[in-house]
This record gives sequence, structure tokens and C-alpha cells, in this order.
Amino acid sequence: METTDVTESSTEPEPAAATPSVSACNATPDRTVFTEEGNEDGWIATDYSVTVSR
Repeated sequence: METTDVTESSTEPEPAAATPSVSACNATPDRTVFTEEGNEDGWIATDYSVTVSR
């Protein structure tokens, strides 16, 4: 007998809940610090960043 109540698994990825808001601050003329809104414990600092043109 064939089973007809089979739920097929979705291969579609789940959509992102929301895109995080990221701020960039110049700590010194040579250093940029990136922070995520609502995340007080995580940040990224870099001595080299580039401007993105769209």
C-alpha cells in the first residue's frame, strides 16, 4: 500500500529575519570600528577598509 501523507522536506533556505544594522566609526584617522546595533559585546576593528561603490 502506498503512503500518501508524506511531508516533503523543503530545500529552500529560511529567509533572514532581519538585516542587522551596522555602524562604522573612525576611532583614529587610520582605524575604523564596526559595531552591530544591539550587540554591545561584539565589534570589529581594522586598520584597512575600503569605500564600496554601487
